[in-house]
Amino acid sequence: MPTVSVENYLKAILHLHEEGKVQVSTTELAGRVRATPASTSAMLRKLGDKGWVIYRKYRGVHLTNEGRRIAMNIFRRHRLWECFLVDHLGFEWDEVHEIAEELEHVGSRDLTNRLDAFLGFPKLDPHGDAIPGPNGRFRSVAARTLLSEAPKGIELVVVGVVDGRDSFLRHLGILGIALGTRVTLETRHAFDGSLEVRFSENGDVQVLSPSVTARLWVDQSNPEPIIVFPEPEDEEPNSGYPSV
Repeated sequence: MPTVSVENYLKAILHLHEEGKVQVSTTELAGRVRATPASTSAMLRKLGDKGWVIYRKYRGVHLTNEGRRIAMNIFRRHRLWECFLVDHLGFEWDEVHEIAEELEHVGSRDLTNRLDAFLGFPKLDPHGDAIPGPNGRFRSVAARTLLSEAPKGIELVVVGVVDGRDSFLRHLGILGIALGTRVTLETRHAFDGSLEVRFSENGDVQVLSPSVTARLWVDQSNPEPIIVFPEPEDEEPNSGYPSV
């Protein structure tokens, strides 16, 4: 079983892959896991020996299929625990990330499947991120775009966040933004990239900075994202457990 440190590295690489980085640099990964480049390189060599990454010095690293499977299962556990903390223990969405960071390392597959069933097989976590299924495959989310890239004059609904850090979520609370908030983009300022948006609930207009609008997923047409489930590949039989 991978150690907590190994899981954190694999998860960080997958996060960077999901952000569009095909090859992840050692320096970038070191910054993400808060380690030195030297210790990061040493860890990547170990992960390569295990067959979880392909690492080439000076060329970066990417996950193998097995490394991706492990990382996706960490994503799944993290996001299911966030749902549990919000839906059943009364935590706010800006309070759960750090707690889930600890709970995600409880690797019991049976516990994870039972938690999924107890929660009613949720498709999204409290931050709007899709939850991988028990086969480790990522559930992609369609029909959404970043607010920074959205068209003007169309009512949009906030369906997710790119940045799940507590500090960002608290900032959104100050701005009055949460999942389901409806806004219309009215003006895009060329000078600094800030946007003027009108809130549908009360008609207020706010100027949002690029650091906010580039971290908000919005949907042009539906109050909830459309979830697309890839067909499972080589999924192990699991009697009595529904396909999700």
